[in-house]
Amino acid sequence: MADEVNPFESLQEQIDDAAAYLDVDPGMLERLKQPERVLETTLSVEMDDGSIETFRAYRSQFNGDRGPYKGGIRYHPHVSRAEVKALSGWMVYKCAAVNIPYGGGKGGIEIDPDQYSDSELERITRAFAEELRPIIGEDRDIPAPDVNTGQREMNWIKDTYETLENTTEPGVVTGKAIESGGSAGRVEATGRSVSIVTREAFGYLDRDIEDATVAVQGYGNAGSVAARLLDGQGADVVAVSDSSGAVYDPDGLDVGAVKQFKNETGSVTGYDGANRELTNEELLTLDVDVLIPAALENAIDADLAEDVSADIVVEAANGPLTPNADDVLAERDVHVFPDILANAGGVTVSYFEWVQNRQRFAWTEERVNEELERIITEAFDDLTSAYEDRETPNFRTAMYVVSIQRVLDAAEEAGVFP
Repeated sequence: MADEVNPFESLQEQIDDAAAYLDVDPGMLERLKQPERVLETTLSVEMDDGSIETFRAYRSQFNGDRGPYKGGIRYHPHVSRAEVKALSGWMVYKCAAVNIPYGGGKGGIEIDPDQYSDSELERITRAFAEELRPIIGEDRDIPAPDVNTGQREMNWIKDTYETLENTTEPGVVTGKAIESGGSAGRVEATGRSVSIVTREAFGYLDRDIEDATVAVQGYGNAGSVAARLLDGQGADVVAVSDSSGAVYDPDGLDVGAVKQFKNETGSVTGYDGANRELTNEELLTLDVDVLIPAALENAIDADLAEDVSADIVVEAANGPLTPNADDVLAERDVHVFPDILANAGGVTVSYFEWVQNRQRFAWTEERVNEELERIITEAFDDLTSAYEDRETPNFRTAMYVVSIQRVLDAAEEAGVFP
């Protein structure tokens, strides 16, 4: 297991690394490394048995130079102030990487949702929405799903906000159900962008994705969709995992059957179509062409990076590599394609959803996927151009160079308000 690394410090180190390739005023650089504001609140909620429980919750608004704050809300026992600050910062540079007009935000509740009933989770979510009410809105801050949240929670937040504000504002959140103003293609968007970046990476490196071996750590929505789409391109997904462990077959897994088994049982382990079971650490060090870490941050530290045997790493999770792991993999000529591009499909299609909500006009799934393809491939070209022109040590630094420059340009054009 990776050592505990402060994700906010990782973000700041990544910004510093990229700033070395830019002409940045030191004061402006410091501004780019700090959130503009962080809401920290305690929710008091009545449980089904009549007792009262309290929950710590957060919302970080990192930078709004390029547009409204944008980012998910996660429910997890390890949610912390440092984590949401880091994730909101990554969102700033993710939105800039794909050149959509948003800043960055992130929120969460320190909770294990598996320990609570649906009715309790609804009350907890609505209590959080009431606290968020003064600072969110389609022109201010637009939450979305993240770890352990989805359409249901977004629908609750939307309904709470609209009821309290006595308005109709579907664009206040994204990631909603279709019937509540959601967008076609949103559920698959993150996994789809991971598959697009993987395909483009193979083309850039002059390699054939046909029969390439793939291991996916984290078989939730993003990981399973990426696996299915890469399997459809001819790659062999040989290993997948979740928190229970991993399953492996050197001849390739039936990715759809594994997903169905997980849906039915709650885990991938025990799937009888696999050759054998592995630990998550063993999966991360498999000798494969592509490793896709799609779980949580800090999955790979410097020690584990020494044993990573994949040629290419495509980050589906946010911050799955520590900065020291990045350095190790760069020294070993392992190509890492960063999260702020690879998993940007989710926020990109969230942007499409927001646009549709504001226009009161729904796009077809075909249009959504075509627009997503265009935006991700153009951003990949921006990445490789910066990598070559700036001679950065890795692709992550190149992507941050592009993103930071876009934020700097927006800030400079706006000026400093006294």
